[in-house]
Amino acid sequence: MKVRIDKSGCVGNARCAAVADALFPLDDDGYIAIEAFDVPAGQEKAAKNGARSCPERIIFVEEDDGTISWPPTKRA
Repeated sequence: MKVRIDKSGCVGNARCAAVADALFPLDDDGYIAIEAFDVPAGQEKAAKNGARSCPERIIFVEEDDGTISWPPTKRA
């Protein structure tokens, strides 16, 4: 599993870090400090919870098969 982050959309709510600070480090100004990472084994739930906590939905969870499991896509 991988996590990708659209840093340009971060407004500094820091909810991701509040949920999983080891996975979502913040810079000195309180914005997300990284753009992507491979989720360590055993940390999948924490990564998903951190992504889901972001109100801007700028954190994308990519499963091992390449599908995006978060955020959900709108269906017509």
